[in-house]
Order: sequence, then C-alpha cells, then structure tokens
Amino acid sequence: MSHQQADAIDVEAIREEFPILQREFDGQQVVYLDNAATTQTPDPVVDAMSDYYRESNANVHRGIHHLSQEASEAYEVAHDRVAEFINADGREEIIFTKNTTEGENLLAYSWGLAELGPEDTVVLTEMEHHASLVTWQQIAKRTGASVEYIRVDETGRLDMDHAAELIDDDTAIVSAVHVSNTLGTVNPVSELTDLAHEHGALSFIDGAQAVPNRPVDVTEIDADFYAFSGHKMAGPTGIGVLYGKQNLLEDLNPYLYGGGMIRKVTFEDSTWGELPWKFEPGTPPIAEAVGLHAAVDWLEAIGMDRIETHEEELAAYAYDRLEAEEDVEIYGPEGGPDRGGLVSFNLEGVHAHDLTSIMNDHTIAVRAGDHCTQPLHDKLGVPASTRASFYVYNTRDEVDKLVAALDDARQLFA
Repeated sequence: MSHQQADAIDVEAIREEFPILQREFDGQQVVYLDNAATTQTPDPVVDAMSDYYRESNANVHRGIHHLSQEASEAYEVAHDRVAEFINADGREEIIFTKNTTEGENLLAYSWGLAELGPEDTVVLTEMEHHASLVTWQQIAKRTGASVEYIRVDETGRLDMDHAAELIDDDTAIVSAVHVSNTLGTVNPVSELTDLAHEHGALSFIDGAQAVPNRPVDVTEIDADFYAFSGHKMAGPTGIGVLYGKQNLLEDLNPYLYGGGMIRKVTFEDSTWGELPWKFEPGTPPIAEAVGLHAAVDWLEAIGMDRIETHEEELAAYAYDRLEAEEDVEIYGPEGGPDRGGLVSFNLEGVHAHDLTSIMNDHTIAVRAGDHCTQPLHDKLGVPASTRASFYVYNTRDEVDKLVAALDDARQLFA
C-alpha cells in the first residue's frame, strides 16, 4: 500500500495492514494500547520475512552459492537502510543486536569494564529503564565506579540544573533515556550530550521509545552511542540496533566471541574482523534484519513527522480525558511536545493490576506494573501504574473506550 503524503494520517487504511487489530474476544474487538512494550507488525513486514524464508534462506558470509549471496546482500543492505534512517555515516556504525538491552550491555561490557575505574562516575537519570540502570549499576560494582542520578522534578521532567552540577570532569559517560517509557517525557538528549562532551565524557542514549515514533538524527544529537529495538517500531522481535561513532567502535573489543566476527584465528590468539561484523558473532538475525528493513520502509512511507504528530495528539487527548476524571492521577508532563505517545496513571482505590484486568474484560490491552522503572515508581510513591501507549494505528475512539472502562472499575471497587 502506498501512503499519501498528507497532513493527516489515514488511520483506517493503516489499520487494514494489521489483521491482529481485527481480532475479537467475547465479541469485542481488540483495543491495543500496549505499544510501548511491543507494537504490532504490518503485513508488508511479515511478507518480507516470509519471502526471505521461502526464497533466499541461507546463512550469511559463509558461502559462495547463490542463496548465501542473496541472504548476505539482504542482511548487509539492512544495515545500510537503518544507517540512512537515523542519519548515521554508514553500515560500519550499525550493529545488530537482540534488542536495546543487549545494545546497552554490549557497550557496558566492551567499553565499561575496560575503561571505568574508582575515579569515574556514570551519570544516569532517575527515569532510566532497568536495561540501563541495572546494567551500569552492576558494571560500576565491578569497576569501583560510582553512579549518580539526574533528578526528575515534580512535572516529570529532568532537572537540567542538577544535570549541570552532576556532569563534571569525573564523569566518564552520561546514559539517558530519550523518551521515558513510564512518564512519556521527551528528554533534551542533545543538551545532555553537549554537557557530557564539555567534560570529555561519552554519551549513550536509549532510544527504544523514540525511534519508533519521531524523526531521530544521531548526527544532530551527536550521541556517541544510541540504541533501539525493532519490535517497538513495527518490526520483528529478536533484533535491535546499537549505533556507535565509527572511531569509537573501532577502539572497542567485542564481548561476544565466535564465528563470523574474526579476521584470523590461531591456537594462541585471534584478531577481529571489520565493523560492524566484529560485534555480530555467530549466525545473526537474518530474517529479522529483512523485517527491520521493511519496517523502516513502511514507517518512512507514512512519514516520521506525521507519526510523531499523530502520537502527540493522541497522548494529549488521553491526558486531557484522564485529567478530567477527579479520581485519576497522571504521571509525567502535560500532553504536548514534551510528552511521547503514552500516559501512565492510577485510579484511586484500585491497584494497577486490578485495573488492567478490568480493561482486559473490555478487550483493552494496557500494561500494569513498574514498567521496569522500580526506582522511579518508588520516587513517585506508588507500587505500580497503568500505562496506555499509542501508535500510528490507534484512534481517539479507542481512548474513549479506555476512559469509559474506568466506570466498571469504580463500581467493582466502590
């Protein structure tokens, strides 16, 4: 399907490419509002992966036969397409991983264990996902480095004055989430990167909630490293991306070893292959790379600016609808440019897990829990929250159904 470049997204036409959205349980059509966890996958992505398995399935970089050559070309071109999508300099800067979490661990083990020491500080934010927080916390325990956290203020935004105090000449790396998966906050990642570079530190940005729904230019942000996941951007599970500046990646040693990433092996030693292959040992996610390539094509055919606008408008609408409910507490900034496409909230007197179960009775898929941000929830003073997160195929009508379902919870827990 060709998406017309118009001001408004044709949501109904887009929804036709997602058969799963037509599913019904107990006569009620699915309302899928759990996109911050995983988005649904459109037919063109599924078709691309099926075509690969039916026509070109072979291992890459292993054989000279036709099928291996086709698979290798598809896998390599996928790197090129992703590099273009985020404005990296080339495939050498695009490492395919399993997900954002593996990208963070790759950096932490390859760079962190080698470079951090007791005199160094790792600066995070209080809204970090466990993928970042736990990883750097554990690396710091091994290396003796200390970890500091940029405060989140009462509006759900980062206290940038505090950031300027924390980031100093002892800072080795600043690791920050681009868009909070709990608060929805869109952080000033370019400003954080500038602060890091002013003190000779590196910057890592967790873009899992940003790349799927807004234009991301890693060159403009000037991040040294940036990671994201395919399954949150209409792509398949099992593939993620770690972007890194080429000169930095060339200096890093891999932390996973095996076939496909070596230049020469003897019984005594080994040397590594070229970028990005030296960080991609073993049989890589070939079909998933084909799917990610198709997902990027699909997203750009719609237009990332338009996707961002659609999500902002839905989040603002959901925020306004929920804010009008006197017994609902919302976390994070008001709807607008400072908020990505999600809203976390609690209904007074109802635990988030109970509320989510009631939503499921209405075939509304939302998520409850701490969203892998336990320390942030501790700071908010709540054990859990309910999160509704939106994507390009969601509608205002679905938000209305979410708000209407609150009445059932009130009646049950009155």
